[in-house]
Amino acid sequence: MNQITHVILTGGIGSRLWPLSRKSQPKQYLDLFENKSLFEMTVERNSGLVNNIIVVGNVDNCHLSREILQKTKTGYIDIIEATPRNTTAAIVFAALAADVNDILIVTPSDHVIEGHLAYEETIKNAVEKAKDDFIVTFGIVPTKPETGYGYIEYKDDEVLSFVEKPNLEKAQEYLKSNQFLWNSGMFCFKASVILEEIKKFTPDIYEKAKIAWNHNKNGNLDLNLSLEIPAISIDYSVMQKSSKIKVVPATFQWSDLGSFESLYEYLASKDYPIDASGNMVIGSDLYTAFVGVKNAIFVHTPSANLILQKEVSQKVKDIYNSLEKENSDLLY
Repeated sequence: MNQITHVILTGGIGSRLWPLSRKSQPKQYLDLFENKSLFEMTVERNSGLVNNIIVVGNVDNCHLSREILQKTKTGYIDIIEATPRNTTAAIVFAALAADVNDILIVTPSDHVIEGHLAYEETIKNAVEKAKDDFIVTFGIVPTKPETGYGYIEYKDDEVLSFVEKPNLEKAQEYLKSNQFLWNSGMFCFKASVILEEIKKFTPDIYEKAKIAWNHNKNGNLDLNLSLEIPAISIDYSVMQKSSKIKVVPATFQWSDLGSFESLYEYLASKDYPIDASGNMVIGSDLYTAFVGVKNAIFVHTPSANLILQKEVSQKVKDIYNSLEKENSDLLY
């Protein structure tokens, strides 16, 4: 019998949600969501569907994961990366930590998913395909012409192509065609199968990640050995090359909360206050008035404020990148 293991990837920074999301407290650990963090919601969502949990984090955030898992009395295998090496290496570590016959459900730790029955049905569908040695990716049925996501072109459960983040015109075409899904960054596969494919297509990553794992100390990975591992996402190393890929179209409500626009939409759906012109305040209870602007977001933190138009929220990353070049304390 195949054990089902939930692999939670926690390495994201959430740069498009700065100044809320910082290196010291990335978005997946912020208690913005009905007094819970996205990480805690991720653990809860899958707790009744899996037998085991593996958390792949890094030295900067592993203590935050540990605090939540201890609070919820959840047992798990802790894999602590000394330095981020992208998702291929993270998946190798998790697959080596699991039994070869385990079915791994791999998810980020910073997504919002609603519609429990639809989610459970989708997971069960993916698990059955994974038992037949397929590598399953989860595609989300689009609800709008989103330019912040990658897309999957598909027919039935076959993947025809993976598409990078499109411009608005292309995204509108994809939405009308009904042949494209949003790429969720969620996967399901047997541990042995994904290791075989990674070894086949990127043997350098496989061998060096295996060496790093074999020298781990209580789940802690060595920095020098980790730096030898090429940093490549699983999308590029396997998903775009393997002949074993299947897609499961998912109809549950999903958001990666990758921008203030998506956070705005989520909070609005929960009756969070918005004024008559569509403006929102996040992080402050002080009376705040907007004059002559619509669909604006005011974000307050003790050390930095951000004011933006909702529709250009993807550009917040430019501010983050600029501060990173300056090695600014405002990132922490």
